[in-house]
Amino acid sequence: MHPDIPQLDNYLVKAEPFYQAIGDEITIFEASYQKGLPVLLKGPTGCGKTRFMEYMAWRLRRPLITVSCHDDLTASDLVGRYLVKGGETTWIDGPLAQAVRGGGICYLDEVVEARKDTMVVIHPLADDRRVLPIEKLGTLIQADEGFGLAVSYNPGYQSVLKDLKQSTRQRFVALEFGYPSPELETAIVIKESGLEPAIAELLVRFAGMTRNLKGSGLEEGASTRLLVHAAKLIVSGVAPVSACRSAIAQALTDDAEMLASINELSSSLF
Repeated sequence: MHPDIPQLDNYLVKAEPFYQAIGDEITIFEASYQKGLPVLLKGPTGCGKTRFMEYMAWRLRRPLITVSCHDDLTASDLVGRYLVKGGETTWIDGPLAQAVRGGGICYLDEVVEARKDTMVVIHPLADDRRVLPIEKLGTLIQADEGFGLAVSYNPGYQSVLKDLKQSTRQRFVALEFGYPSPELETAIVIKESGLEPAIAELLVRFAGMTRNLKGSGLEEGASTRLLVHAAKLIVSGVAPVSACRSAIAQALTDDAEMLASINELSSSLF
């Protein structure tokens, strides 16, 4: 490997993450990666998109560099910038440039939260050019053959001002994620927390009740991630109703009436 190309061993996922396929997402992601096609993951918060990426990176034996996008994330944060070290000006690659040079998978989580100039940067990486322009260096980096690009977003949260443009969407192979079936979600909660099956089944039923409230006062119902949080509290000795209140209800809303309604649902089950 060229000495200027970063070693990404620290980003390897060494242990197999627990992931249960819901459909043919594994096959489609593998085929997309082998053909150099970028992938867009769509779905609600906490439904397993990030875990899926960790699993695929492990399965493909590629380093995974994850960037959590936010309002202040700039193109320079992704690509790199000059920094002064020991009185000398040195170029430091950003996470996207590291993945491009080193053949890793770069995963931009909630990509629409980033500033618009970041989209301009990923466009030439997301088509058959597979190049990363670095304006400050006046160069184009050709992506290593092992490089993969994946982005995610939650369609349910996006406004007209924060949606993916067609010019961006149509560069990606899209995978839609949702919550697992009750049986699979129960198995996930048990595996992740060690909770006894009977309580895990009740937690999943409770999650379904909160998801039915979406659009009636809740932006989102309880995610699988929140169920695992509650389950871990219960395994640690916290009463189920208290665990649901702290790990789920309080995480979903600050509205007093809605909190009361959600807490009543958990009390009716536990």
